[in-house]
Amino acid sequence: MKVGIMQPYFFPYIGYWQLIHAVDKYVVYDDVTYIKGGWINRNNILLGGKKHLVTLPLFGASSFKNINEIEITPDAIARRKVLRTLESAYQKAPYFAKVMPMIERLIMECNKISELNYRAIKEICAYIGIDTEIILSSEMEKDVSLKGVDKVLHINRILGADTYINAPGGKALYSGEIFADKGIALRFLEMQDISYRQYREEFVPGLSILDVLMFNAVTQIRGYLDRYKLAKA
Repeated sequence: MKVGIMQPYFFPYIGYWQLIHAVDKYVVYDDVTYIKGGWINRNNILLGGKKHLVTLPLFGASSFKNINEIEITPDAIARRKVLRTLESAYQKAPYFAKVMPMIERLIMECNKISELNYRAIKEICAYIGIDTEIILSSEMEKDVSLKGVDKVLHINRILGADTYINAPGGKALYSGEIFADKGIALRFLEMQDISYRQYREEFVPGLSILDVLMFNAVTQIRGYLDRYKLAKA
């Protein structure tokens, strides 16, 4: 049983979706502390041929709250401003008409950022054909007093994991020996180079999944999902 656990980011990059695709069960880690300046409510898109950071405004955001307690601004005008930026960026992209209605609906309907990001994960997985079981951390029965690696190990044990796959950034946080002591193999997903045609000849990498969705057919995206390798801890 392969398990992955990550926070619910705002339309994250293709590596996030490779991780979901690589595991049997994926936990959306929504009941951990919100950290300002992260990727919970912002990401990079392609605007004017360059990387551009787009941010969805929040209401009452605080590092004293969990992610699933943070609300999106109720100001419809502020939300529409984000949508106008996305429209300006991608209205001439080949799959804009197919993808944009989903994005608009999510941004306008959801009240909390964790709700938006969780629903986006579910809907994008359905769109590109990822059938991994998606689990919301806040709905799991678990020991809520645990923190850090102890909480991650606890979730893995609950789900019956024999392998825990994490993003490369986890190398600074997790030790293979700690997981091995619990009978769990720790692996890190390393994304291989992925490029595709955008508007111009020079490819701009490291953008939101929105960029991938706007410029690629589902069959192409499916091919990108397998372009990774798993490294031992």
